[in-house]
Amino acid sequence: MYEEWASRLDGAIVWTRTVRTGNGSAPYPVLPDGCMDLLWTGGRLLVAGPDTRAYAPEGIDGAHCAGVRFAPGTAPALLGVPAHELRDRRVELAELWSPAEVRRLTGRLASAEDPAEALEAVALRRAEAVGPPDPLLRAVADGLNAGHTVAATADAVGLGARQLHRRSLDAFGYGPKTLARVLRLQRALAFVRAGKPYAEAALAAGCADQAHLARETRELAGLTLGAYAALANSETSMPSGSRTTA
Repeated sequence: MYEEWASRLDGAIVWTRTVRTGNGSAPYPVLPDGCMDLLWTGGRLLVAGPDTRAYAPEGIDGAHCAGVRFAPGTAPALLGVPAHELRDRRVELAELWSPAEVRRLTGRLASAEDPAEALEAVALRRAEAVGPPDPLLRAVADGLNAGHTVAATADAVGLGARQLHRRSLDAFGYGPKTLARVLRLQRALAFVRAGKPYAEAALAAGCADQAHLARETRELAGLTLGAYAALANSETSMPSGSRTTA
């Protein structure tokens, strides 16, 4: 069972997930979404970096997971590490923060009545300590998510192509072209989940046609459109951006 709600941290989502695979079904894959997550699962604090391909959780049947999914570009300042260093990785928070601090936080979450709320509190305290994210990076993510071209987005924020690429690697984990593809796929799959025909979903999201969307879904999600739609409508489905981890 999966639940999510808006966090008190601007742009973030808090989510919980109980993973059940005992019926022989595979865990729902985590699809690229341009985001990074702070995770609490199996008594461990971890970070999920930005994905460039689908991630298949393993060995977590029955696990109760909680997470804070940060808006694209906002997590690196909170975590203190460039996003590209965590690309396609799940790492222990103790690799990024003081092990002593992480031990204290682990104890606090282990005894918390509501781990999701306690995890959100960790994120809020960290955000207060480091200050607000760079609004320019938020503008980059918003522009690309609105379907603007990379060139138009660079012009809008006053950056050259090389500057935008370098800052995107640090903020999002990959360059602006890849981020644009990921965000476009997420828009299209949201339309698919809402029941739009594939061709209409493709055009509404900014793809050239249904075949274009089908290729992007295979390359970024590792699924056909039909397989994705079946998963999205299954009892074990959850939004494509939510994260679990082995």
